[in-house]
Amino acid sequence: MSGISLRGIRKAYARGPEILHGVSMTIQPGEFVVIVGPSGCGKSTLLRLIAGLEQVDAGEIEIGGKRANELAPQDRDIAMIFQNYALYPHMTVLQNIAFGLELRGVPKAERNARAESVARTLQLEPYLDRKPGALSGGQRQRVAMGRAMARNTSTFLMDEPLSNLDNALRVAMRTEIKELHRALGATIVYVTHDQTEALSLADRIAVMKDGDLLQFDTPEAIYDRPADRFVASFVGAPAMNFLTADQVPNWQGRRDITIGLRPEHIAIRAEEAGPSALPVRLLLSEMTGSEVILHCDSPAGRLTLTCPREQMPRTSQSLWAICDLDRALFFDDADGRRIELAPRVGPAHGARVEA
Repeated sequence: MSGISLRGIRKAYARGPEILHGVSMTIQPGEFVVIVGPSGCGKSTLLRLIAGLEQVDAGEIEIGGKRANELAPQDRDIAMIFQNYALYPHMTVLQNIAFGLELRGVPKAERNARAESVARTLQLEPYLDRKPGALSGGQRQRVAMGRAMARNTSTFLMDEPLSNLDNALRVAMRTEIKELHRALGATIVYVTHDQTEALSLADRIAVMKDGDLLQFDTPEAIYDRPADRFVASFVGAPAMNFLTADQVPNWQGRRDITIGLRPEHIAIRAEEAGPSALPVRLLLSEMTGSEVILHCDSPAGRLTLTCPREQMPRTSQSLWAICDLDRALFFDDADGRRIELAPRVGPAHGARVEA
């Protein structure tokens, strides 16, 4: 297994702005790291730099403890899986999986044996004689993964590998990739714009915006203790609610902050309960299965909250949102960074906080 170290990585294109602004991170051997962020944040560029498909302008890349800046892609012991699978349509599944080995001069008997072993792991044996056009999207994705696995590499780079699949298949493939990582123990760096994928797959998540690395931490830390307001708003579905201090009842803390509340930390009631209750009007609801997402109007603006389906309000009138301030997050209005405020003991769903 190989770790990856990035130090001060910068990249710009000719006559264009700088894409990456000194990104640094250390990926441990065997770790599953997901790089997430909106379109144009530089996440795919960073992956291509690690792979050697593009060259850094400044900074250093180490793979397995060795400087890799000048190494050609084939010398980095890295396999890359692309969004479009990059399969050869005229080749069978077996030939596609074995093709990289053929380029490296591996004898036919050995490369076929290795390809068949990988196909067994990925449950592709029934399709070895088929061509990609006769496969489903999920099967084609598994063939692309199999071609990378056949190289016996210790590091995989995946660039939005599931984005072309429908939602049900994407969920199933997430499970397969997670199980594959556990079985191989390989280092995986995975790029996506889907924060649900990031939370479900990663050992650690790197959140990027506009070429900067904002936070690199475990999924739990990213969700519960986001570094700033952008991370808090980007990670989590439905998105976090943001309220100014003067919009929250019973607030006696600092006034130069924004209060963030996850939808699951706001309860809905038919009667006023607690000093931090806000009168709300239900605008619309979305059933997601066992839960319902409620979109409400309030004196503090639009609120989104979730509740079990059996607790769905029967009326849209005279409802109250109960903010659990014990679970609130606080962000400095000046720079958006999360700040720590000490809570003061108060009633459930109505705790008061102060600086």
